[in-house]
Amino acid sequence: MKKTIIVLAAAAFAAYSCGNGNGQLAAQDGPGVPAAVTPSVEVTVASSRDVPEVSTYSATVQAYATNNIMSQTAGRIRKINVEVGDYVTKGQVLAEMDRLQLEQLELQIQNDEIEYQRLKGLYESGGVSQSDFETAELGYKVRRSNYDNMLENTILRTPITGFVTARNFDAGDMFSMSGPLFTVQQVVPVKLLVGISESEYTKIRKGDSVTLNVDALPGRTFTGKVERLYPTINAATHTFNAEVHVGNSDRVLRPGMFARVTVNYGTNHRVVVPDQCIVKQEGTGQRFVYLLRDDNTVSFVPVGVGRHIGTEYEITEGLSDGDVVVLKGQATLRDGIKVNVLK
Repeated sequence: MKKTIIVLAAAAFAAYSCGNGNGQLAAQDGPGVPAAVTPSVEVTVASSRDVPEVSTYSATVQAYATNNIMSQTAGRIRKINVEVGDYVTKGQVLAEMDRLQLEQLELQIQNDEIEYQRLKGLYESGGVSQSDFETAELGYKVRRSNYDNMLENTILRTPITGFVTARNFDAGDMFSMSGPLFTVQQVVPVKLLVGISESEYTKIRKGDSVTLNVDALPGRTFTGKVERLYPTINAATHTFNAEVHVGNSDRVLRPGMFARVTVNYGTNHRVVVPDQCIVKQEGTGQRFVYLLRDDNTVSFVPVGVGRHIGTEYEITEGLSDGDVVVLKGQATLRDGIKVNVLK
């Protein structure tokens, strides 16, 4: 009997201690149901301002021009003058082919030139007919043209300034026109083909400036210009190509580098809120905020979200300038609930 009395007394004391602090039990909504607790939240005011309308696209740096250099005739490679990675200038000799046929044709041209000058003198003095002189002149010009062509294909020069990115033969190899001897790529400037969304088709113009960053050169920002807009839209991706040129005077940008190209389309006057205000509805991808009403209740309001600007989101629809939205404490909220606003 004494043990039972002690247990009951302990239970009564515990109930007293869990009361409201003045010796009374806490109020209840019903038998065994505690009273609802008003959630506390922090709020912020949505504000409107001019925000830059920018988009960032992925692209790959490309050479401005690529030349595959080879001889138009088969023959043995006599000399190789450059290696992969060398920076060559326009007109520089890259390789020389066997010169035997060229030297034979050169001797023939010298003889033809002497004969041509002799016939020209005779023609001017009336010693040969006009038709004979014109026939000789035509033959001389044809052989001279053949010589120039053979010279071009015996002494191989680069038509552009750039880096040698491939050398496929060695000196002494027999070249059979199976592929280029060299590949030279021009990197001053470089170009990028940027896939622009069709929704921006009317916003971008030839001559617009862009900025770009590459992963290989962290911390550096490069400036380029839109030089060409492709006239068709890809039906599968709903994008069109804008060709961007970047000066690259220090030649640090190389073909194949991954780049992020930022295009600025101007400014828009938009409502902006901190990104903490945005709540994503699971399963739908819909984004919403909790809007604070005058009676300290909150409303579930779907919003259109634009660009992410630093730690803020651009709101395209659903909010107005001056609206008060919940910044922290959304986890326990539901539409229409009353909240306690923390100062």
